[in-house]
Amino acid sequence: MTRPRRPARSASAGNGTVLVATVVGLSLLMAAALALLISYAASAEKANAAADLVALSGAAAYVSGEGACRGAGRAAAANGVRLTGCRASGDILAFVVTVEVTLPIPQALPGLPNQLRASASAGRAAADSPTRE
Repeated sequence: MTRPRRPARSASAGNGTVLVATVVGLSLLMAAALALLISYAASAEKANAAADLVALSGAAAYVSGEGACRGAGRAAAANGVRLTGCRASGDILAFVVTVEVTLPIPQALPGLPNQLRASASAGRAAADSPTRE
């Protein structure tokens, strides 16, 4: 009894599978990289928004007499950022509160920053002061 002969395999047999696996793998890698970039962009936006809020809170605390940096520190803690710098200058009619905050990134990849910094200023300029005529 003779066995039926198998058709000869082409030299390119299996190349389609390898190509599909490569395309799927590269697509997954690109999707992961894009997700990481979006995550960093969202974290940077959060750090900037928190810095703005912390500066405004510091300015409000300055006006109320509580102390700009104390009010800014409370706002920073409530927003999940660390207050790394705070400066208030001027008098009650024209002042500026400048803050710097740091937002930690818990799952940072090697080679990428593990924290983001942002700064903001708030206050009242002399032109905003009420004038009497």
